[in-house]
Amino acid sequence: MPELPEVEHVKKGITPFAEGQTIIDIYYSVQVFQGKKEGRQTIIKGNTLEDFSKYAISYTIEKIERRSKYILFHLRKDSNKRIIVGHLGMAGGFFIVNNIEDIPVENYRKHWHVAFKLDNDMLLVFSDIRRFGELRNIGTYDGYPSLKEIAPEPFDDSAYAHFMHKLNQKSVQSKPIKQVILDHRVISGCGNIYACEALFNAKLHPATKVKQLSDDDKTCVFQEIVDVLKLGIKYGGTSVTNYRHADGNEGTMQDRLQVYKKHTCPVCRTPIRREIIGKRNTHYCPNCQN
Repeated sequence: MPELPEVEHVKKGITPFAEGQTIIDIYYSVQVFQGKKEGRQTIIKGNTLEDFSKYAISYTIEKIERRSKYILFHLRKDSNKRIIVGHLGMAGGFFIVNNIEDIPVENYRKHWHVAFKLDNDMLLVFSDIRRFGELRNIGTYDGYPSLKEIAPEPFDDSAYAHFMHKLNQKSVQSKPIKQVILDHRVISGCGNIYACEALFNAKLHPATKVKQLSDDDKTCVFQEIVDVLKLGIKYGGTSVTNYRHADGNEGTMQDRLQVYKKHTCPVCRTPIRREIIGKRNTHYCPNCQN
């Protein structure tokens, strides 16, 4: 699943071409139409296709921002404001092209689902190979309450205090630290890959219970998450499966991972162990993180 660095790069790729443009039409794939017909929420969630189009066509994309792993399109038509909330799911992506046929990756070209026709004659296309992604058109954040629960961005000044407060709550004391840092109410944008990497850099076993951590340990975990997310952004995100930038290129962070999907520890050469922790596949060094 694309995490904060990957979503940040997708946002950066589409912003120069889509921000400030007016949506003049929307096209949906056969799968989206069929899903709605059968009562399934295929890609477009929380809206009928008619309402999704009604509250987007003729609206101008005033601003595009990333919030944790979401991309938010702030729309305006006269005094009316809307927000399109985009989530890439497991294998989604946005592309800016002149025609669907111009999407540079075959699988994404084959699995396009929503295309926004912009007044610069370009298409903003949402593709999703596995169809776990989603688009929602809401009037305010109250229309999608989980957005309001997201922790501050990890690079914000308020993020550290928020993180420490959450880790001091009674409800998390018996949970593994790996499970807790995957909760976007604790720290935003940290998914499985970057959680594994951060805990390796912090030299902490991912199954360590929060109550076993000192304040110094917690501070170290927070800083290592921030650092590895920044590194992920610097190197264009991690392309270990389907993730692509908006121009179809891959990130290179996968070449700099220490433990995720690796066989041996880069420090001590101990075989990397894989274990399910908090229902997620976890990669760690049993020697360096003992």
